[in-house]
Amino acid sequence: MTDTSPLPPSVMSHVSIGTNDFPRARAFYDAVLATLQIPRVMEHGESAAYGRAFPEFWVGRPHDGGRAAAGNGSHLSFLANSPAEVDAFHAKALALGAQCDGPPGLRPQYTPTYYAAFVRDLDGHKIEAMCFVQGAAA
Repeated sequence: MTDTSPLPPSVMSHVSIGTNDFPRARAFYDAVLATLQIPRVMEHGESAAYGRAFPEFWVGRPHDGGRAAAGNGSHLSFLANSPAEVDAFHAKALALGAQCDGPPGLRPQYTPTYYAAFVRDLDGHKIEAMCFVQGAAA
């Protein structure tokens, strides 16, 4: 039997990252993701979920009880609606103690219209906000 249902728009169900200080991480992501219109949609124990339609991004204490560590070579990218949101994401993250890992701007090495900013969150995870800029040089 072949399923003829349309495929979901995303290939991901959700992503989870660990933190060593859940209250601090929750406050950080509440504020930073609000700049992208991404609210906290639920909590479960010492984990918080964020998303626009469903819980797509989780931050919480590691399930095994061990220490959280940032993944080498991994990063998470959040979709922004505009360059102004990318700028606000970056500014808010830095104001809350994140480290800059790439200031807001066009990234023509990806595509001519790719606008992004990168930070390291309070636990060292590399996070990004990005959007495609209409009318940017092609």
